[in-house]
Amino acid sequence: MTSTDRPARLERLRLPGRVAGASARDADLALIAKAPEGFLDTTHFDTIRFPPPDWAARAFHAAAIDGSRAYSPYRGHLDVREAVARNASALLGLPIDPEGNVILTAGTQSALFASISATAAEGGEIVLLSPEYLFDERMARFLGASVRHVPLDLAAASPDLDALEAAFAGGAGVFVFSHPNNPTGTVFDAATVSAIAQLAVAHDVTVVADELYCRLLHDGTPFRHIASEPGMAERTITLLGPSKTESLSGYRLGVAIGPAALIDQMEDVMSVTSLRAPAYAQSLLTRWLGDDADWLASRQPDLTGLRAMTRRALEPLDWLKVTTGQGTAYAWCDASALGLPSRELAERLLTDAAVLVSPGYQFGPDCEGCFRLCYARDEAGWSSALERMVGVLSAIAVEQGVVERAV
Repeated sequence: MTSTDRPARLERLRLPGRVAGASARDADLALIAKAPEGFLDTTHFDTIRFPPPDWAARAFHAAAIDGSRAYSPYRGHLDVREAVARNASALLGLPIDPEGNVILTAGTQSALFASISATAAEGGEIVLLSPEYLFDERMARFLGASVRHVPLDLAAASPDLDALEAAFAGGAGVFVFSHPNNPTGTVFDAATVSAIAQLAVAHDVTVVADELYCRLLHDGTPFRHIASEPGMAERTITLLGPSKTESLSGYRLGVAIGPAALIDQMEDVMSVTSLRAPAYAQSLLTRWLGDDADWLASRQPDLTGLRAMTRRALEPLDWLKVTTGQGTAYAWCDASALGLPSRELAERLLTDAAVLVSPGYQFGPDCEGCFRLCYARDEAGWSSALERMVGVLSAIAVEQGVVERAV
């Protein structure tokens, strides 16, 4: 093997063939290479407009000046896990043992990799929704698992339950899904969560539930945690974290709650990857979920307002199907009426509107013509960006013969 050769697992990681003539990773790199100076990146939250709670930096500093906090067990400092277990128990509605059921990770991304590593057999099959968080499939392929996609019915706000049952009955051993769904913001109602749980129990399927956005909910929408369903606590890893809703992404903190045997396996993965969550930053988690409810409630109206602003701005494009679900700060835009691949749409929005979006190919093989926006941004800058995007999309619609004149 030469220095330019890649192991097969790295080729799989890039999702070869996802776009015409290139891997998903190649397409991503080609897209960002076209970014103009001063472009707006909508692939993540604006942490200037939505900063972390003011106690975060103080908690980090206090831990940093205490030399005894520099190292922790791989699972994290026990006193932090005790606080997390207490607060997460109230959130999820189930008993949690801080020593056996909790592991702190270097961001929720690390928790996702460790949980898929701990559950997906090499050569086995895992089930993902489509659309679904862009890194789930890349991790699964890297680890040597095969992937079966099940459609997410946006109109019904539910997975295709018949297709899900067929996947489970066909031998898939693991179901990984984000809830609320990333990229659409879809929140499943209690009946849907119950139905998924019943299928998982009936077919002995392990579930990895990425609930990173479970506190970022609009209009008082209720949220049902799948781990609290009958028979699910012993087969579910729930991923949580403060990186998005609480704007603590720079501290690289994630949490996994699950059965002791699977947490043990996740710890094995951690021992050869990140070792532990950043030891000083762990102390922030003693306050997370516990005494930040008022702070969180104070920012939610602004996010819901930006959601409404985004929908209003895009409404004149009546051929564009926009989903802004009841959770997250994402808008999922289906521009398939234009007949262009998502790669080309993203390039035009970047070069002509100076806005970077997340192209649809990242989220599943049948998501061409779509893209994701994160609307958690400064209102004035976002209004201007939306105006530019509408102008570019409207011009494309004229070019493609979808409409006669631009809006």
